Amino acid sequence: MTALALADLLGLSAALLGIGLFGILTRRNFILLLIAVEISMNAAILNFVVFSAFLSGGSGVNGQAAAVVLVGLAATEVAVGLAIVLALNRQRGSINVAEATSLKL
Repeated sequence: MTALALADLLGLSAALLGIGLFGILTRRNFILLLIAVEISMNAAILNFVVFSAFLSGGSGVNGQAAAVVLVGLAATEVAVGLAIVLALNRQRGSINVAEATSLKL
């Protein structure tokens, strides 16, 4: 992996992180908030894979193994988040973040 490719991929990862953070800070809808968290997690996964390939000369699997674990964690996070969204929608009729002020349903 060349230094130019490393800089390009890290720039992509930083852009994904910025988009995700912007979405987390500005969204009022739980579904869009979950999407923003997923984009941020994808930036972290991309960093693991890029640095693993860069530091080991393309043959290392440590970052790829961590990426597989993070993908599983992201899938679990989405499942739990959607369950919360469905429960909130059934109880209150809305998935607006501003209306969810209490943890009690």
